[in-house]
Amino acid sequence: MTKLFEQIEQGLAALDEHDLRRRRRVTSSPTDAMVEVDGRRMLTFCSFDYLGLAAHPQIQSALQEGAALYGLGSGASHLISGHSIAHEQLEQRLAAMQSPHLECARAVYFGTGYMANLAVLSGLAASGGNDDTEIFSEKLNHASLIDGARLARCKVSIYPHADLNALEALLKNSNAKTKIVATDGVFSMDGIIAPLPEILALCERYEAWLVVDDAHGFGVLGDGAGILAHFNLRSKNLVYMGTLGKAAGVSGAFVAAHENVIEWLIQKARPYIYTTASPPALAHALLTSLDIICSAEGTQRRAHLHSLIVQFKSQFKSLTGDLSGLSLMASDTQIQPLIVGKNAITMELAARLYEAGIWVPAIRPPTVPVGTARLRISLSAAHSSEQIASLLSALHGLQKKAA
Repeated sequence: MTKLFEQIEQGLAALDEHDLRRRRRVTSSPTDAMVEVDGRRMLTFCSFDYLGLAAHPQIQSALQEGAALYGLGSGASHLISGHSIAHEQLEQRLAAMQSPHLECARAVYFGTGYMANLAVLSGLAASGGNDDTEIFSEKLNHASLIDGARLARCKVSIYPHADLNALEALLKNSNAKTKIVATDGVFSMDGIIAPLPEILALCERYEAWLVVDDAHGFGVLGDGAGILAHFNLRSKNLVYMGTLGKAAGVSGAFVAAHENVIEWLIQKARPYIYTTASPPALAHALLTSLDIICSAEGTQRRAHLHSLIVQFKSQFKSLTGDLSGLSLMASDTQIQPLIVGKNAITMELAARLYEAGIWVPAIRPPTVPVGTARLRISLSAAHSSEQIASLLSALHGLQKKAA
């Protein structure tokens, strides 16, 4: 065996030693509260399908219609020949949803949220010259924002989680011509909502862009429009990213901002320019998804999801005396992280739940800080009240066995 392969084997062994190796499981049914996984029927609290739209029959029909209208692949990048009327219509609808919060709003569609964040940070940095730009990144930001800042090839300063005083000090002391503050809207591993009004006020005071990754808020917060609507914010400084493969149930992402900002990204953001456009059929299906999100049905699904969040938190509190060593984070969103601490214990609890027919992911470093390994419980409008009770009962039973 060569030295190169020895290095790989040693690296894998180190992951195993610290209980950090990840494993893929194979599902064979549509995303839903109950799925077929590794040949078993399981109750799941893993997915980002927060409104239960991933298997919605109307969206399925729209996808079939889109394939009949536009075929499968787009055939090229957006700037060559891959920009379909379906993409254009989707972008117009998304811009309209965000227009109360963005002056001269325009939107651009991306294949993934990861790609969108790479594009927006690297593109904005290029607007003022990379050497004269500084990005101020929240400590708990998603990996895509972190990597977008790296791709920007400019100075990057990290501010502590939700620390407004630290952020203001960094902004005040910066001599950069272009300042960009980047933050998650809803933090994906904590479920906590960022103090966006206060951050925006700082950005306006110090003439900085505010890039908001609302991957876990779009479709859920603000009557479905997301975190800007949730806080009723409006500013020229805002650059908004929302994903379409989570609450919207399909695939892709978008960036919405002032029309000049979007035009700049189309012209300069390499992750947008140099990739094949997503299938137009997906964009066509997303139009129906947006119809549902903005309809009475969408309102009902959000109300049901909220009731499940309240049920889970209140019933968990009643078990606190028995669930020693486990703590629920102070989240009011559909992301409910149960902090365990040690990697091995987290993996053991996840495995026991899986044996009991309940699939909850174990999240470990480097996704979360060392010593804060957790069970990341994702609630969905597809769940029932009885299924939430089943999860709580299973957690209670496992903790009693462990004791």
